This record gives sequence, structure tokens and C-alpha cells, in this order.
Amino acid sequence: MTADRSDNSNPFVERRDLDSTGLRLVVVGPGRAGGSIALAAAAAGHRIVGVLSRSGTQRYGPNLNWGDPLPPVDVALIAVKDGAIEEVVGLLDGLVYDVGVVAHVSGFVSTDVLAPLRVQGPAVGGFHPLQTLPDPERGSLALASAHVGIGGDPLAVERLNSLGVSLGMTPFELEDDARPSYHAAAAATSNFVVTALAIAGDLYRSAGIDATVARPLAQQVMANVFEDGAESALTGPISRGDLETVRGHLAAAQRVSDSVGEQFRLVAEATAIRAGRDGDIDQWR
Repeated sequence: MTADRSDNSNPFVERRDLDSTGLRLVVVGPGRAGGSIALAAAAAGHRIVGVLSRSGTQRYGPNLNWGDPLPPVDVALIAVKDGAIEEVVGLLDGLVYDVGVVAHVSGFVSTDVLAPLRVQGPAVGGFHPLQTLPDPERGSLALASAHVGIGGDPLAVERLNSLGVSLGMTPFELEDDARPSYHAAAAATSNFVVTALAIAGDLYRSAGIDATVARPLAQQVMANVFEDGAESALTGPISRGDLETVRGHLAAAQRVSDSVGEQFRLVAEATAIRAGRDGDIDQWR
């Protein structure tokens, strides 16, 4: 079957009123992201037609067999780690003629990786939830408050936008050439914040204080950043140039352990650079 479908329409997929009937979905890779989307989609009235899993053990929909053609569905979501997407595309080659849209959930990988599947009929795209998904249960609930980056072929964008909105998400356009910067920003938003709070937790515990006392402070700082901007939200001895206090902080972190001391120093230096105080760094030592 080699029909030319360069217009990204698929005569084998019925164009239905998706708002009234819901989407038919296949999830490839039911891990934290795939499981979260599957649970949220089912709760929103969509139908999980099938799931492809490496382990064969999952609980989000009927198991499908690798090597079998995918059933007729509106969207097939590839929710595997970035380095495995190309391999999965190869495994799906020749098996997606009855699929309307194939999309991956990576924020970094170009949608071009899906191009080999486009010649079989599906439109291709990307659907990246800008949210931390620690496990499918909590992740499915967190999706409703998240934004989602969407890009790809016109039909893919249309259908993925409908999916996102139905899950309570706010879609935004994510072009392929913007993905590296966007995903670096997403990683900084989540992981760098976690690292800073982990260092703070070590220091609180060294002082005999439960780290949960800092939750209101952390929440207010985050609110200040998004309401007033990072420059206005940055306070404290580093931004003031209070060298003796900074030296005391560095010494306290070093007393916890060499590892905590080094982590604190690196974050402190990054903070000084952001505050325009990088000239102070040599004076800390």
C-alpha cells in the first residue's frame, strides 16, 4: 500500500466530531508520561484502544503486540525516552496506515524523526506536557493545570490541540527549531529548583530544623518570580554584596559535607552572575 497522502489526510481514518465522541488513542510506552496521559484521557471520555509496552505489563488499556498493525485510531502517542523514539518509529514502519496522527511526547526531539511514518498516511506532530509527572496517578491530575507544547502537521496540531484542551491543558505552539532552548528551559525550571531545595534541605536538617518550614517561603518566591520577574525576586546577601555573610554560608555548607559545600558554591556563583555580582566571587574565598 503506497498511496500518496502528502496532504496529511488519511482516507482510512473517519473524520468524526471529536468533541462529541472523544478520541481513539493508542499509547506506545505506558511509563510516567504515557500512563499519565492515558489515565487523564480515559477520565476525559477518550478511549484507549490499545497500549504497546516493552514489558507487556500495564493497566491502561488492551495490550497490543509489537509487529501487528495498529488498530484504527485518531492519535497514536509515542511516550518513550528520547533516545528510543527513532527505534520505535522503525518498529512501527508499515503498521500505521489506519492511524490519523502519530505524535511523540518529547519536548526536545524534532518531529522530523516521525517523517518515515508520514508516508503511510498519518500526520505527525509533538505533544509535550510542560509538567512534572512523578507517577501516572499524580501526573494525570497535574496535567489539568499544565500547558502543553504542540507542533507538527496541520491535522496533527488540530487534533493534539483538541486532546490538550479536553484534558484541561493550555496548548501553545512549539516549533521544532525552538525545542532545544524550550526543553533546556523546562529542565532548568524543574530540576534546578529541585537541586536548590535539596541543598537547602540538607542545611535545614544540619541545623536541626524540619525543611518543611520553608514551604511558604519557596511558594512566595516562585510567585514573586512569575508576578514581578526574576530580577525583582532575587534578594539576599549575594545580590546585596554582603561578603561576610556569603562566606559564612559557604563555610556552613562545607561543614555539612564536601558534596553539599561544592553544590552550594556552584549555585551561589550562578546566583552572583545572575545578580551582576560575579566580581564578588573571588572575594568569597
